Amino acid sequence: MQNRLLVIEDDSEINQLITMNLADDKHAVDSCEDGERGLSLALTGNYDLIILDLMLPMLDGLEICRQMRNNEVTTPIIMLTAKSSEADRVVGLEMGADDYLTKPFSVRELQARVKAQLRRNQLLKQKPQQTEQLCFGDLSIDEGKRQVSLNQKSIELTSTEFDLLVYLARRPGVVFSRTQLLDAVWGYSHSGYEHTVNSHINRLRNKLEKDPAKPYYVLTVWGVGYKFADV
Repeated sequence: MQNRLLVIEDDSEINQLITMNLADDKHAVDSCEDGERGLSLALTGNYDLIILDLMLPMLDGLEICRQMRNNEVTTPIIMLTAKSSEADRVVGLEMGADDYLTKPFSVRELQARVKAQLRRNQLLKQKPQQTEQLCFGDLSIDEGKRQVSLNQKSIELTSTEFDLLVYLARRPGVVFSRTQLLDAVWGYSHSGYEHTVNSHINRLRNKLEKDPAKPYYVLTVWGVGYKFADV
């Protein structure tokens, strides 16, 4: 069965290049070049992956991403941006994007990212339901239901945030480098994208920690990476 992909990119040449190469990989690809049409298609939820440009006419990529997540459309998003500043990448991830690529990028790298996200999404769908929970004081993680609660209050996490939290929480006290986490959670470990991990860790802390500046659960090991507290 073919994966259904949506490309939202206003540069016609880039749009055609992406669409053609993904179609060559045997994906069914829809595309559009403006934000309003892109949002309308994205909100159907009928796609396995969306490739979303940041700068779009009518409606920008950040707003599309925000509205998708607010409408509980959990389709994985790879965001494309011509901007290279850290702030732009962080905002995209904070809006719920699962990954990003900075222009110019190679087609081969985009194809690898697409494959990694699709493989990860497929594994989530196939994962058997589990009844056991991970409990750490007031924090409870139900892997089968993919639910997290803190002080008996539900915490809303994106798919990637949840997977990152579970990966760390299953191994309390074990320190992982950013590269190891990229490989384990995102499915790739390309140099230069460690900031993706940093941004997701910061988002987890903002949602889980009483004081994100002094985290209790998700800890930094300076010069190495991150670990879940051995509580």
